[in-house]
Amino acid sequence: MADYKDPENTLVLETSKGTVVIEMRPDLAPGHVERMKELARENFYDGIVFHRVIDGFMAQCGCPKGNGTGGSDKPDLKAEFSEEKHVRGTVSAARTANPDSANSQFFICFDEAPWLNRQYSVWGKVIEGMDAIDALERGEPVRNPDKIVTMRVAADLA
Repeated sequence: MADYKDPENTLVLETSKGTVVIEMRPDLAPGHVERMKELARENFYDGIVFHRVIDGFMAQCGCPKGNGTGGSDKPDLKAEFSEEKHVRGTVSAARTANPDSANSQFFICFDEAPWLNRQYSVWGKVIEGMDAIDALERGEPVRNPDKIVTMRVAADLA
């Protein structure tokens, strides 16, 4: 296992384009981080596709239906907005127009997205593997989407 600063708050994603490591931020969004760990430990994200990938903006995934309309069977999360900026590598909760509708979907920013600041719950940052995110197939929807093969909490990796 790699030597992560806080393995209990680190996610390791094996994607169809390579490994991505996300450092989670319970200091910013404890409820969202707890949900991500819970779903990762249930193998919820295994096989889920990046269904919406917009060049220069972000890559979104976490929908079990593969089209952006679904979530887990767990209740939606309360918004945990912060002053953290949406910059390259930011990981944030996707939601509907309702601020308290985030569930399992999330997105990773390719670039700065200041219009999202204080509107979406930032819960992590990519610390390794942005090249894999950059290589994802683009589209809205993506015609031949890349996927998360597995997503695990680093503390659980032997």
